[in-house]
Amino acid sequence: MKKCCWLVVALCVLAGCGKKGPLMPPEALVPASVTDLRVEQLGGEFVVSWSAPASEQGGRRLKDLASFQLFKREVLPPGEDCEECPTAYRLVKMVDLDYLQGIEAVGNRYRYRDLDLVEGKTYRYKVLSLKKDGTVSRTSNQAGRKKVASPLPPVLKGKSTLSAIMLEWNGAAAPVNGRIEGYVVYRKVSGERTYPSSLTQVPLTATNFEDTQPEWGKKYDYAVRTVAVVGGETVESELSNEIQAALAEAD
Repeated sequence: MKKCCWLVVALCVLAGCGKKGPLMPPEALVPASVTDLRVEQLGGEFVVSWSAPASEQGGRRLKDLASFQLFKREVLPPGEDCEECPTAYRLVKMVDLDYLQGIEAVGNRYRYRDLDLVEGKTYRYKVLSLKKDGTVSRTSNQAGRKKVASPLPPVLKGKSTLSAIMLEWNGAAAPVNGRIEGYVVYRKVSGERTYPSSLTQVPLTATNFEDTQPEWGKKYDYAVRTVAVVGGETVESELSNEIQAALAEAD
């Protein structure tokens, strides 16, 4: 009986018995493509941002993402432009996730500030994701826009109450060939390097704002940007002057 059992085990080993997962084609093991690349103009610079993929192309969780490659091209006039030409895009930033330099990381999102721009010209960007073994994703969505003249920033003032920070600012003049859409308010805890997304989901048409969400005992920095539409492009101004404020203490 024992001899028979050992024979079955031996045959099973030779035949490759046991459960195996489905074979994955090589293209399924690459990082999933970035799908939310976007470009905003803040003052005189473009902010190019994207989220890191969480999975491989085949659906498995991505565990060993190592870097990104950000590419840029200038869009040429009709008849001269060529999106697919091999020399159209150039590498502008290699992003090593173990050594971020010249890149801001806010949660799972990465931001690159591009100052190499000429007013009136249009630029497009794309990004690739790379694993530690060098495996490269497919190309992301392409995102681009035209560089336009930005509006002037407002001048910000503020005061504290027991329950809110009261902000007000001057209205900005409309830029040439453009119109003012409103204003967006930014806040960060004092000491933090960068402002997160704005407090206001849509531009404010008023020139004042009441922040009722500060935590007592914390100091905050505030700034405002003017939002305008210039030449069909929505653009924000440079940041206004920055003020620091905290909820007032009771007498």
